[in-house]
Amino acid sequence: MNRIEKWTACTLLAIVAVMLLSVATGSRWTQQELAQLQELSMSRLPPLPADPSNRVADDERAAEFGQRLFFDQRLSANGQVACASCHLPEKSFQDGTPLGKGVGTTDRRTMSIIGTARSPWQFWDGRKDSQWAQALGPLESAVEHGGDRTQYVHLVAEQYRAEYEAVFGKLPALDSLPRHAGPVADPKANAAWSELAPAQKETVNGVFANMGKAIAAYERRIDPGPSRFDAYVEAAAQGDTAKMEMAMTRDEIAGLKLFLGKGQCLQCHGGPLFTNNEFHNTGVPAAHGLAADLGRLAGARQVIKDEFNCLGRYSDAKPEQCGEIRFLDENSANQLRQFRVPSLRNVAERAPYMHAGQFATLREVVEHYNRAPTAPQGHSELKPLGLSATEVDQLVAFLGTLSGGVKAEPRWVKAPSP
Repeated sequence: MNRIEKWTACTLLAIVAVMLLSVATGSRWTQQELAQLQELSMSRLPPLPADPSNRVADDERAAEFGQRLFFDQRLSANGQVACASCHLPEKSFQDGTPLGKGVGTTDRRTMSIIGTARSPWQFWDGRKDSQWAQALGPLESAVEHGGDRTQYVHLVAEQYRAEYEAVFGKLPALDSLPRHAGPVADPKANAAWSELAPAQKETVNGVFANMGKAIAAYERRIDPGPSRFDAYVEAAAQGDTAKMEMAMTRDEIAGLKLFLGKGQCLQCHGGPLFTNNEFHNTGVPAAHGLAADLGRLAGARQVIKDEFNCLGRYSDAKPEQCGEIRFLDENSANQLRQFRVPSLRNVAERAPYMHAGQFATLREVVEHYNRAPTAPQGHSELKPLGLSATEVDQLVAFLGTLSGGVKAEPRWVKAPSP
């Protein structure tokens, strides 16, 4: 073999080797796949949507006030439970337990607040339609904070008057209000609430709603951070194979291909936050020992009746700005046992999984979707995927690349100074 032939042979071998490596590492993508990857990238995350129902949503003073409320344990029946008790910054703003624990134990998994300003619905069943309305629910829950409305507005008047009035104007007179009153489970507080005049109730509700709006202004500043997946997409867009190989392993890339294709994950987990923010019945088994959970069917009815919804008198929005709730069907039988699709950003850091922590690991979750069992109630939207054990492992490996922590100023991800 002469020198030219040797050179040609070596060149061909090198090209083949590069092609084989390219295929093995998954760095060869079709134009359609590259477009799909770009749509999932954090670089495509749009600016925060406005919340017309909360006029102080982007007021920094409101966010600072809301941050103090978020970490204040005095906002509870026993003085030991704050919003941050279940939404811990060091745990992706959730608590890592199957069921949330406040003054008692709830019947749902704590959802992370990261990125929730981008969702039109809150909670697993969507029973609230804004971050500020969501913040109010746990405060009055008998098993979460366990307190009541006049308790909270008195606390604001006594401990946060300056912060409140800087944002919302002068506090109304509260001297005539009982220390404990509200439409809550506690019989004494509930009876005291029923005895208040309509004008007194409206005064309390206005301050209470403003507390929620301040907390929402704080939570609004918490978004997910970019992950190894985003670094991979950026490198793929540039055709930089070396950076692609540094960002993700072969198994992770194989899992990504499954995510886009055979796994059918994009049906619900699309966009930069890997969620369509909708509700689906995926046949998740009932949690042992808990009452039947109707999911979205109950949540839709609750949000329509909620006095703090977008159309309510405490909302800052005009009716035409409340399209989501105006056109909500509260009686669709398809909503039975549907639950909100959570973001997959940081999902590997948020075990256990599903609305009541039914699955301990991501592998259990993927295996559930692979089997597609019959739903306990309603109709499951799943169909068997036919993934092999290796493919299940690869899909789980890919989900680990979505961990990117929090994108926020450092001051927002810790308790404020006293």
